[in-house]
Amino acid sequence: MQRPNKAKTPRRPGQKKTSNTEKDPVGVYCRIRPLGAENEECCVEMISSSTIQLHAPDGLKANRNGEYKETQYSFKKVFGINTTQMELFEDVAKPLIEDLIHCKNGLLFTYGVTGSGKTFTMTGSPGEGGLLPRSLDILFNTIGPFQAKRFVFKPDDKNGMEIQGQVDALLERQKRDNQQSVPKTTSSRQKADPEFADMISSEEACRYENVDEDCCYSVFVSYIEIYNNYIYDLLEDAPFDPIRPKAPQSKILREDQNHNMYVASCTEVEVKSTEEAFEVFWKGQKKRRIANTELNRESSRSHSVFTVKLAQAPLDADGDHILQDKNQVNVSQLCLVDLAGSERTSRTRAEGNRLREAGNINQSLMTLRTCMEVLRENQMCGTNKMVPYRDSKVTHLFKNYFDGEGKVRMIVCVNPKADDYDETMLVMRFAEMTQEVEVARPIDRPICGLAAGRRHRNRAFKDELSRRLEERGGPSNAGDPALLNQLMESLPALPHFELVDPADDHSLPRLIEILEQRLRVRQMMAGQFDKTANTLKSMIQQFDGQLNAKETVLHDQRCKLSEKEKVIISQRTELERLEKKSKTLEYKIDILQKTTDMYEQDKRSLRQELETREQRLQRELTDRRRMEQRMNGMMTDTKLKWEKECERRVNAKQLEMQNKLWVKDEKLKQLKAIVTESSAVGGFPSERPEKPERPSRERDHNMGQKRSASPSPLPGDVLKTRSGGQAVQFTDIETLKQECPTSSSRKRRSGEGAAQTEDIENWAPVANTSSGFGYQKRRKP
Repeated sequence: MQRPNKAKTPRRPGQKKTSNTEKDPVGVYCRIRPLGAENEECCVEMISSSTIQLHAPDGLKANRNGEYKETQYSFKKVFGINTTQMELFEDVAKPLIEDLIHCKNGLLFTYGVTGSGKTFTMTGSPGEGGLLPRSLDILFNTIGPFQAKRFVFKPDDKNGMEIQGQVDALLERQKRDNQQSVPKTTSSRQKADPEFADMISSEEACRYENVDEDCCYSVFVSYIEIYNNYIYDLLEDAPFDPIRPKAPQSKILREDQNHNMYVASCTEVEVKSTEEAFEVFWKGQKKRRIANTELNRESSRSHSVFTVKLAQAPLDADGDHILQDKNQVNVSQLCLVDLAGSERTSRTRAEGNRLREAGNINQSLMTLRTCMEVLRENQMCGTNKMVPYRDSKVTHLFKNYFDGEGKVRMIVCVNPKADDYDETMLVMRFAEMTQEVEVARPIDRPICGLAAGRRHRNRAFKDELSRRLEERGGPSNAGDPALLNQLMESLPALPHFELVDPADDHSLPRLIEILEQRLRVRQMMAGQFDKTANTLKSMIQQFDGQLNAKETVLHDQRCKLSEKEKVIISQRTELERLEKKSKTLEYKIDILQKTTDMYEQDKRSLRQELETREQRLQRELTDRRRMEQRMNGMMTDTKLKWEKECERRVNAKQLEMQNKLWVKDEKLKQLKAIVTESSAVGGFPSERPEKPERPSRERDHNMGQKRSASPSPLPGDVLKTRSGGQAVQFTDIETLKQECPTSSSRKRRSGEGAAQTEDIENWAPVANTSSGFGYQKRRKP
């Protein structure tokens, strides 16, 4: 068993020396998606084949006082709404396939807002195949006749490629054929897959002519997705446990000995045809995470990376086998990336897992923009800032491309509707900045030292050998040396002698006799051959007669068979049509099943949220009723408390006012007594008034109620006083000054009634109905 030779991805010398290396800008293309409805407002206009113009929507102008102006952006090429998938492929992806065949790496990714047509551009739909299936088709159409047998190239676990010998490759193929779980696929396109046949029509199939026929090729594909900044292998066949299902295991990024980034333990499948490659892609596509949002029914929730790796090695000098030299092996790869679209949660109304996914998508796209900004600043300003590739798995995986490991192209997908104007502006600014980033141009591979045309010469030699064998009546062995030796041994043997003299009479006659004897044997063998030939001819004629009879019968049977074949062909055509229809229906059923699952999941989440909100509402209602009861109790208690307090204060106020009134009445009585005494001194009889009794609380309360019930006096009314006299209610009172004639007698009695007469000086006499005059308190000047 031969020991396999390992071949790593070749390290291109001098790529890091950017000062002496030619650079090319990142190729940025723009594709405009058609509007969903004719009456929608459009904010994007195609000015030329390389320029678009953005118009601010009318509503945005009204809200911001018309401060937005029309802006124009230039691209390498702009594809309008009528651009076909084939035209886009010819300009963008086909040159990358040519570079892939010439051992140059390539990166192609789509970028844009959610719902702008990125997945359609990359994958396509039945009848309109995208960039990925068309790239696979042209690749296998080009290298199909020059592919190596399966398992001759074998990837290792360190981003390298091993070359196995014929025996090891044969053992691997037998091992694969014995595994029933692995489906067998032919390397040639004998029968097109109906699902893939709908993607690309036979008229659109194309191939690249300039290919090195002196090399053997092998194609390996891998498919990963970056979900929530974790890498998952979509082609990994994990064992399914229905009882305790396990979540898929995330992968890690590593760096090989040539400082190239790769996904460790990623599944790489060797494919030999376009159908097989697309079948592998579709297998991984079914595992990719998509979800339904407000803006897109099938929104990609992860970044997908489909990698096509091409391994090639030259043939040996004979042009028959692969050259067993690891230094002559070249490995190139093309990464087709479908980036998830940026979105605003205010528009998608994402919640829960959708909100987390949107945050991680926007964060990774923001990291990509930051890396582009730093690269542009380093190239334009001559700075040496560190590019933050490691902040995101997307930028970390593709950092080698931006450092000069291959050609980079980006397709900016734009949705021209007015609702996406703000997001489209951000995408345009990023695209404009990306075009200013330059990537080092990859160098050409070294030329093999062997002569060109080895495969062609080997094929010509085999064809000539087959033609000569056919001229001799099929697979004849006339030229076989073993048969010639057997024929020579049947003739008489020549004696061993040496002829030294031309006049030798002994050797020459003996030689003539032996030659004559050999001639007789040859004539006898020729006679036998003729006899056998005649017998064979008669037998052939007999067989020819029988053959003619059988041919007649066979002709009749062929006529019947042709009729049967026509029926079979019609039935086969119908069967293929039904198979194609079945494939289409299965595809639709799969899509509908995914949509149903998403709807069911959303329904369960909404129902759970509704139940949670109902429970929360019930708790709030219960707390509200409890709070109302508590507040009603507090209001009742507070009302009773304040009623009692008010009643107490009113009673206290009434008692205070009654006391004040009693004091005033007492003072009036004292004044009346003084006035009466003065009158008695002047000739009027004196009466000593009785000391009134201080009213009690109950009496004052009753009097207050009666007083409050009686109407208030008016000016001019005659009122009864407490002492039994009468008083007149005046509108105004004029103060009069008069000398009291009985001042001496009043002074004698002042010691007795000093406490009662302390305010007499403040009182003035007024008219009174009972005694002719009275007293009233003087006004202060």
